[in-house]
Amino acid sequence: MENQKPLQNGNNVAGDDRRRVGDGSALIFLGTGCSSAVPNAMCLIQPSDPPCHVCSQSLSIPPEHNPNYRCNTSLLIDYCSTNGMHNYIIIDVGKTFKEQVLRWFTFHKIPRIDSIVLTHEHADAVLGLDDIRVVQPHSPTNDIDPTAIYLTQYAMDSVAAKFPYLVQKKLREGQEVRRVAQLDWRIIEEDYDKPFVASGLKFVPLPVMHGEDYICLGFLFGEKSKVAYISDVSRFPSNTEYVISKSGSGQLDLLIVDCLYKKGSHNVHLCLPQTLDALKRICPKRALLIGMTHDFDQHKDNKVLMEWSEREGIHVQLARDGLKVPIDL
Repeated sequence: MENQKPLQNGNNVAGDDRRRVGDGSALIFLGTGCSSAVPNAMCLIQPSDPPCHVCSQSLSIPPEHNPNYRCNTSLLIDYCSTNGMHNYIIIDVGKTFKEQVLRWFTFHKIPRIDSIVLTHEHADAVLGLDDIRVVQPHSPTNDIDPTAIYLTQYAMDSVAAKFPYLVQKKLREGQEVRRVAQLDWRIIEEDYDKPFVASGLKFVPLPVMHGEDYICLGFLFGEKSKVAYISDVSRFPSNTEYVISKSGSGQLDLLIVDCLYKKGSHNVHLCLPQTLDALKRICPKRALLIGMTHDFDQHKDNKVLMEWSEREGIHVQLARDGLKVPIDL
């Protein structure tokens, strides 16, 4: 990734045309916040004295100009294959999905979704599934090609209970047709030895602990540049860490990883001290942090992280909603 174009964000990137000759692959951060997103609603309805600096900004700065405004974590992969065709793969569709579409699909000129990959079945990863229909062709009879969606059997069982109308195969007798998202459910394994291909891009599942009672998936993808996306993790099993570490299967070009709070620890997420410790063990060339609460101020904390980066030799920064990272996959 040393020869990649510099990182770009939603305020200074010209909208890219997917048909433009030479326009390559890119990662677009649709959301970089925690499950409750930022601003934290409690900070606004019951403000502290003095008010929370990060959350109070949301009342004075438009979200598209506010790097501390964070929707649920979600990544869009704009994958340009060797034939120059673009496919659009999204990882997770949480509670803020429609807002992300309106803000960042329009800005970055994303015309559709070709595939969906789910890390797990918690609300901040799946509650936007109903809104997938807003990015599908309109058909009052649901007569459209379904969007492929990749998930574990455990997640499938949970999603089927939450959204039975999205998984039923045919209407019951007398049941009226209602327009809903059309999805092609495809089961994957929680096993890094069992990769799958979504819209031409190979993904290696990376099982991690999201609390000691729950397995969540991260994903490794990219051949020319190796990228790992791990949004919800409290501990890396040794086998998973080996797959993504410099001292194991090979150095990552980019690690995108969970970081909930600035201080202390949490039972189901990494916080900054644990995240930085993990970075020193895994040793990627570059890291971008996601899943942040209102603890983090983009401007101040990225300066601190830059100083850490210079000491440790690993470039790390907070990601932000709308950030676009051109990358050769």
